[in-house]
Amino acid sequence: MTKSANGIGVENLLNILKNYARITGESKIKQKITVGVIGYPNVGKSSLINSLKKCRAAAVGNTPGITKSMQEINLDKNIILIDSPGVVLNTTDSADSLILRSAIKIEELADPVRPVEALLGRVDNNELLKFYRIGSFKNVDDFLG
Repeated sequence: MTKSANGIGVENLLNILKNYARITGESKIKQKITVGVIGYPNVGKSSLINSLKKCRAAAVGNTPGITKSMQEINLDKNIILIDSPGVVLNTTDSADSLILRSAIKIEELADPVRPVEALLGRVDNNELLKFYRIGSFKNVDDFLG
C-alpha cells in the first residue's frame, strides 16, 4: 500500500474512533479502546484495518482464510484494532449464499455444480445469455455443457 492510498470514509471513521477515546471525566486522560473487526471471510476486514492504519499491517488476499487467528494492531497509542478470521455459521440454508460471496474456499466444495445452480436461480437467463454470448439452455447441465 502506498502512503497516498486512502479509502472513502477513512478519515471520518478515524475521527469517530478517536472521539470514543477522547478525554473523559475529571482526570482529563484519554482512554484506551479496543475495536474488533468481524464478519464473513473475504469481505475486507483486513483491508479496512490497512486503510485505517495507512500501511500494510494485516495480510490480505483474494481467497478466504488469509487471517488465521486474531491479531491486535495498534492504530495509535489509544486505539487497538483486532483483526479476526472470517466467521461462517455452519448452516445448509446459507451455504449457497456463502459460496456466491466467496466465503468458502473453492477447494472445500463437495459439489462444484451447486454454486452454478444457485447462480442460475438468482440471475435472469437473458442476462446470462448476453454476458456469456451463448444460446439458450434448459438446466444447469445444459448451461455447463
